[in-house]
Amino acid sequence: METRADSGDSKPGRSVAGFYALGAAGLLLAAVVVSNALSDGDSAEPQATIGPMANGIEALRRAAEASADDARPWQELGFAYFERGEYAEAVRAYERAVTIDGGEAVLWSALGEARVMASARDPMPPAALDAFNRASQIDPKDPRARYFLNVQKDLSGDHAGAISGWLALLADSPEGAPWESDLIRTIEQVGKLKGIEVQPRIAQALAARPKAAPPAPAPTRGPSAQDIAAAGSIPPSEQRAMAESMVARLEERLRADPSDPAGWLMLIRSRMTLGEPDRARAALEQAVRANPADAARLRQEAAAMGLR
Repeated sequence: METRADSGDSKPGRSVAGFYALGAAGLLLAAVVVSNALSDGDSAEPQATIGPMANGIEALRRAAEASADDARPWQELGFAYFERGEYAEAVRAYERAVTIDGGEAVLWSALGEARVMASARDPMPPAALDAFNRASQIDPKDPRARYFLNVQKDLSGDHAGAISGWLALLADSPEGAPWESDLIRTIEQVGKLKGIEVQPRIAQALAARPKAAPPAPAPTRGPSAQDIAAAGSIPPSEQRAMAESMVARLEERLRADPSDPAGWLMLIRSRMTLGEPDRARAALEQAVRANPADAARLRQEAAAMGLR
């Protein structure tokens, strides 16, 4: 896909990557699946401790370097670097993660995304494409890999094929998926630029979506005894880093399966505890979209936490 003429960016790869990232921000940052180690609901309600972001990154880095056989700390470090826009560092962290555990599709697709964003001139570096293909081989339904493999189709000139692939992803996405609106925006933007009618097909894809599953009874738990002991044994400046890491894991798991009102309430409470009301409000909006039947209760409990 051509760089937009009005971008004013002298780095074509970054400009094109930015176009796709802006068009699918919810998908790109969702990390829709997390490692098997997180699937047991190990999340926490963090304490209100204060520490600069630099200390948080340093704590994550030390934890990762101390983990020779556990990919999770490297995944968390990569996610933190990506959120800060330090894409080259994110690439290095995710490369360590896949070296430790090469069987997790989410790690490969996260690595591919970081490689895309780290590239100054190539909108789809061969190494990024390889990572997305590896993710797809492990899990053909990995949403991030599916999204970017269709980006490659668009970049190669197969605009109709890319749109068809994105529409298939939309049809497979659960109702209320956090990336839904941004994925639709991407389809609409490319359709408009290439003169391809997409609105009727978007409507068909939305109608074909799987309905959100009924929420499971209280699948989310608070910190374990080990978590509490660990939190009490580290300096206050590092406790926030630990809390932010655990909240990030909870947020990723909820985006993978948003049909968990209790989990969303824990995330909202955690964001409020961390002094992040805007992010708490965004979590509430996502929770309501994914669980409309629980909207009144979600809003009531969020208000009780001080969220207006």
